[in-house]
Amino acid sequence: MIEHRRIELLVPARDAECGMEAVKHGADAVYIGAPKFGARAAAGNSIEDIARLTHFAHIYGVRIYVTLNVILRDEELEEVRGLVEQLYGIGVDALIIQDMALLEMDLPPIPLHASTQMDNRTIDKVSFLADMGLGQVVLARELSITDIKRIHEACPQVLLEAFVHGALCVSYSGQCYASEVCFGRSANRGECAQFCRLAFDMVDADGKVIKRGKHLLSLKDMNRSERLEAMLDAGISSLKIEGRLKDVSYVKNVTAYYRQQLDSIFLRRPEYLRASSGSSTYSFQPQLEKSFNRGFTSYFLDKREEDIFSPDTPKSIGEPMGVVKNSAENYITVAGVKSFHNGDGICYVDELHHLQGFRVNRVDTNRLYILGGRLPFIKPHTPLYRNYDQEFEHLLAAESAVRKLDVDICFYETAHGFAVTMTDEDGNNATLPLDMLFEEARSPQHERIENELRKLGNTPFAVRSVEVKMSHQWFVPISSVSDLRRRLVDELLRVRLICYRQELMVHKHVERSYPLSQLTYLGNVMNREAENFYHRHGVAQIQAAVEKQKPTYPLPIMFCRHCLRYSMGWCPRAAKEKSPYREPYYLLLPDGKRFQLEFDCRQCIMKVIAL
Repeated sequence: MIEHRRIELLVPARDAECGMEAVKHGADAVYIGAPKFGARAAAGNSIEDIARLTHFAHIYGVRIYVTLNVILRDEELEEVRGLVEQLYGIGVDALIIQDMALLEMDLPPIPLHASTQMDNRTIDKVSFLADMGLGQVVLARELSITDIKRIHEACPQVLLEAFVHGALCVSYSGQCYASEVCFGRSANRGECAQFCRLAFDMVDADGKVIKRGKHLLSLKDMNRSERLEAMLDAGISSLKIEGRLKDVSYVKNVTAYYRQQLDSIFLRRPEYLRASSGSSTYSFQPQLEKSFNRGFTSYFLDKREEDIFSPDTPKSIGEPMGVVKNSAENYITVAGVKSFHNGDGICYVDELHHLQGFRVNRVDTNRLYILGGRLPFIKPHTPLYRNYDQEFEHLLAAESAVRKLDVDICFYETAHGFAVTMTDEDGNNATLPLDMLFEEARSPQHERIENELRKLGNTPFAVRSVEVKMSHQWFVPISSVSDLRRRLVDELLRVRLICYRQELMVHKHVERSYPLSQLTYLGNVMNREAENFYHRHGVAQIQAAVEKQKPTYPLPIMFCRHCLRYSMGWCPRAAKEKSPYREPYYLLLPDGKRFQLEFDCRQCIMKVIAL
């Protein structure tokens, strides 16, 4: 007997409109920021907008998760409690949290999910969170397939969520303090200043320059589209796309692409079922390279790779388009097989390793004329990238997807006239009567009735079958059938929402010790309720969060699997060559700020230390 497992594609939304497009393009769940207290402070949404999105999503069985994943101040706790009450009241399916204070508070029975900001990378941590009642845990991005499988086998009672696409933080999530220490903007409070995207000089202990003006901590974007089946087999149930600050065209394209990939897996693997209802059709062909990306990496899923960062630029490079054949004052000739369009945005890395770009004014076969000004000389064989596809973006700007629920309709005779039953693909049904006297028709009625019932048009439903059952050719006014059809659609929508199953969480007070007996600033404890939680679970000593104290330097502010020593070929364990530079190495910002690099080979981690 096949054991089935429901798999959700979890999609970001910066606002309600973006969330609705995520639903239309195939999301099984959508995560969106609350009015406050989300890890993207710039992506807050009103209760009214979240309620509107929730109502729309639940028609298709799509779940709505709201992010409350920041660490909280004491004076914010009561406001948060009231906000949770509101979110529960509008039918939100779960909250994604970071602060353990919420487990100490008197909350309604809304499910809580453990944000990746909790730094979930060990069996002990995931097992503890499961025992606390958190039904879904977002794993650290740095975990491998083997790591994921071990956690799943040890903690089968909890649903595991993992990122599959989007921007990458170079530090373990929740363990980055660079923005707070350097700019007074806490990443754990939703105000990340993107320290990791800055350009640095890298020097050695003698001041010799190793790299100058490079984005040494800026990672490429994650793309695990080719490893989805392996992730499912390892135990992942929720596949998450990053991007609550991304625009709607990004959400449309990336969601549609992963929807198609997952659906093709489900056809071959019947043990995996999609977690929502309906199917989407698209007016475009999804292509990941056409949306914002810094180049792609699978990021430690299978093995450590050298080429996981993008040192020349933190900006989007887009899709490879070929190479320069030759260039003139206002045009270049391209050697490649892809078509360009008027208005495209093109970029390339110049001989000084700086990202440059231009807009295409006119395309003449393989010759690109630029928009305004003179084009600097571009060396032959320079790779070209398109980071803005004019025609593709035009397609996405229009209505680009329709999501429909299959229904079967039966029109049949009753003692008092007729009735119609509409049954959706999930087995929900609605029936309405059409009371009238029987009157023989002068012409066949079956086809007329069936054609009228099929006119579902701009509704969430699509007809899978229509059956007309009458003992005679009774006359039925088409206007009556049309009115019945419209009312039946409304009734079935009402039934679907009534039958929608909202899961509840019983908040547990399990007597179990936390995996650590002491917490440093890495525990991110900022309020009294979080302190109470950890003390209750056996933590004897608790240091306050960085945001609540005056740090003592030197202070490790980043903990990274990305290792510059490895990427440059100088890893003691996998060395291709011996470094010509003397350690320790330092990263320097133009304003004079200096950071030491420390390499913990036992844990295979690079630390960035503020001095």
